[in-house]
Parts: sequence; C-alpha cells; structure tokens
Amino acid sequence: MLYQLYEAQRSLMEPFADFAQAASKLYGPGAVLGQTPMAQRMAAGYDLLYRLGKDYEKPEFDIKTVKVEGEDVVIHEAVALKKPFCELRRFKRFTDEPHILQKLKSQPVVLIVAPLSGHYATLLRDTVRTMLQDHKVYITDWINARLVPLADGEFHLDDYVNYVQEFIRHLQAEYGHCHVISVCQPTVPVLGAVSLMASRGEELPLTMTMMGGPIDARKSPTAVNNLAMNKSFEWFENNVIYRVPQGFPGVGRRVYPGFMQHTGFVAMNPDRHASSHYDYFKDLIKGDDASAEAHRKFYDEYNAVLDMDADYYLETIATVFQQFKLVNGTWEVKNEDGEAEPVRPQDIGATSLLTIEGELDDISGSGQTRAAHDLCTGIPAARREHYEVKGAGHYGIFSGRRWRDQVYPRLKSFITAHDKPQVRAHAEVSAEDTIKEAAAAKRPARATKSAPARRSRAGAAR
Repeated sequence: MLYQLYEAQRSLMEPFADFAQAASKLYGPGAVLGQTPMAQRMAAGYDLLYRLGKDYEKPEFDIKTVKVEGEDVVIHEAVALKKPFCELRRFKRFTDEPHILQKLKSQPVVLIVAPLSGHYATLLRDTVRTMLQDHKVYITDWINARLVPLADGEFHLDDYVNYVQEFIRHLQAEYGHCHVISVCQPTVPVLGAVSLMASRGEELPLTMTMMGGPIDARKSPTAVNNLAMNKSFEWFENNVIYRVPQGFPGVGRRVYPGFMQHTGFVAMNPDRHASSHYDYFKDLIKGDDASAEAHRKFYDEYNAVLDMDADYYLETIATVFQQFKLVNGTWEVKNEDGEAEPVRPQDIGATSLLTIEGELDDISGSGQTRAAHDLCTGIPAARREHYEVKGAGHYGIFSGRRWRDQVYPRLKSFITAHDKPQVRAHAEVSAEDTIKEAAAAKRPARATKSAPARRSRAGAAR
C-alpha cells in the first residue's frame, strides 16, 4: 500500500507545485506583480516550494559537443544494444576536420558501467563528457524497473553480470578490444563478469578500472555498509520491497521504490540539504543566477531516482554486503544457459587493473576497492595500479574538479599505456588454458560483425 499512497500524495501535490511555479513567475522581474514590495522574496519562496514539490523525471545527458584539440566535436547519442533492463548507450563523435577525424578513429574504446543503485546513469555525465575528449565512449543506461513489463521477465544479479559480458563482447566484435570502467556498485558484478570470461578462456578487456566500489565491504565499513550488514535479509524484503501500482508498464513487479531510496539519501545528511535549500532561497533573493542554476542542476540529478528490481536488489545485499561471496570465493553466477559457474578473479591474467579510491569516501570506505588487487593474483604487479585521491569524497572521484584535474589524467595515462592486447608466451599457456579454450570452442559461436562491415563505416567518427 505504501507505493499507492505515495503515488496518490504525488498526484495531490502536482497541482500545488504547478501553482507555485506560476506564482513564482508572476512575482518575477517584469511580471504583473514584479514591482510590488517583497516581490523578490515571494518569487523566491514560490520557486523553492515548486522545486520541493515537483516530480523529477530522468535527466538527459545533454552532451552536445566536446573540445578536441580546441575544436568542437559534435556528439550524437544512440542506443547500440537494448536489453529489457538496460540500454547500451553510445556517444558517437562527428567532425569535418580530417586530422581530428583521424585522431578520433585511433582512440581507445571504453565501456563505462554505471551504478544501478538509485540514481540514473546521467549521474556520470561529467565522467562521460571528460572521457569523450580522448576515447570512444559507451555507457550502461539502466532502465527504471517500474517501466519494464512483467512479461519481460525477472532481473537478478546474475543477469546484471551476463549483461556486462554481452556488452563487452559487443564492443570486442565491433572494435576488436575494449576497456572497462566501473563506478561504485558495479565494481563487483564487473569483476565477476571478467572473471567468468577469463575462466572460460574468452578474450578479456584490455583494462579494468574500478572506482569507489564495495569489492570487500568488510574494510572500513561506512554508514551505508553498516545498514546493509546489520539488518537481516528478511528485514529488507519485508520493509523496502513493494509492487509497482497501476499506471505504469511494470505494474505488479516487485521493486525497491525510488522514492524510498531518495528518502534514505536525504536522511544521511538532512542538515546539509536543508542548508542547501535555504542558500538557494537566498541566492534567488540576491539575484545570484549562477549559484541558483548550480543548485538546480545538482538537485535535478540528485532527486531523480529509479525503482530497482527486487530480486537484483536483495541478491546484491546478500552477496556483497552480508555473505561477502566474492572475497570468500563462494560466489557462483548462472550463465545465459542457466548453468552455475564459480567466480574466480585469480583466473584473470591478460587484463590490467587500476583501482581508485577517494580519501574521504563515505559510501565505499578506504580499502574496499583496493581489495581487488588481493583477488586478482593472476595479473602481474607491473600491470596493477592503485590511486587514492587526496581530499576527495565519493562523488569527487568521478565528477567535478578533482575528477577532471587529478583522476582523469591518471586514468587516461593508464588506458593509453595498456591499449595493446597482452600476448602470452607459448610456454606460459598451461594445459588448463588449453582445456578452457577447447571448451570455449565447443560453445555456439557468438554473432559478430565482419571486418568488411567494420571497414565500410571507416568514414564515420567513432
């Protein structure tokens, strides 16, 4: 009933929010009541009421151009691969400058795996925009579970892992290779996906970059970790899982509703949010348009949340935060054929690993991401790096000044240094490897685009 009550309350508030927006404009500069005493305060107050009461839809990436060698390169978004719960979104770059076009074609291709933990993939807008200067960029754009009909089936943590593998294979078929970046929550399923591919003898991404994620949530536990670890699995199932009500394509689907997640986000720092809204009110009165617009952009993103499928959410709680299956070596994932396979990070050898943590991260604590190095023992030390960003919180490692000035140059350098496939010497190929490759050869071949088909598109900027 809680979801239905929330939707009823939201519908009730909608006309009041619309009224507040209209009233704010009536008291604005040049409007009918704009010259009356206290007009600026009235306009600011109504504007704040509107923003507190409005419904926040999924934001757009809204990346129209990026600078490459001082020239504007046009960005076109397209869906490269569509799954029921996720779209693989491509940011294709176009230019009329021949020398820049040649440069774009030679740059590495990167798959950014965005979090499925409340906010939309647009939370990584700054990450994408910056990466586009020097890379061909794809991102996982997760779909709000309340928009997925029950007929499209269930979504489990295993499905997440299988999605990541399918996206990696898609890029490898298109370009021959790729690099993978995971931010926060997906570090675990991405490591699982690459581990399974390694165990089967499949071609691996050239690099894995893991940023601020709970590889080992036992290390330096944060408030987020403590909540997940101290409440029982049954508590989560009984207290945060609801069915999507009438009015949405996913009616009847069990989900962890976005509005409940948002309540939890705000409850972590209520004083900070209250101060931020009061500062917004004061900025409107002062006419500080730049600060007011920065507030709007932040909360347009922060307040937009999606529903997560219940199976996926509950399995993530159990696997990552309660049973620690990855680090304990007990995690098994069902493949596309329904067969359970053990996740063995130690089998990864041909991928280079970079882990990044924020010194002040209050979501994924110190050491949680770095733990990947303890698991990926098959990767030589020369191809493994760790970087702690001094003074950075969770969001600072993938967005904002520290991301652009400190993290990105390090990440770019790492990808550039490892943008060639690792070739193993003949003597290093063990009997176990031969068995794995033979088993992989017996599986049905995956559809790939032919080399001539790829060459036919050579004139388009990647």
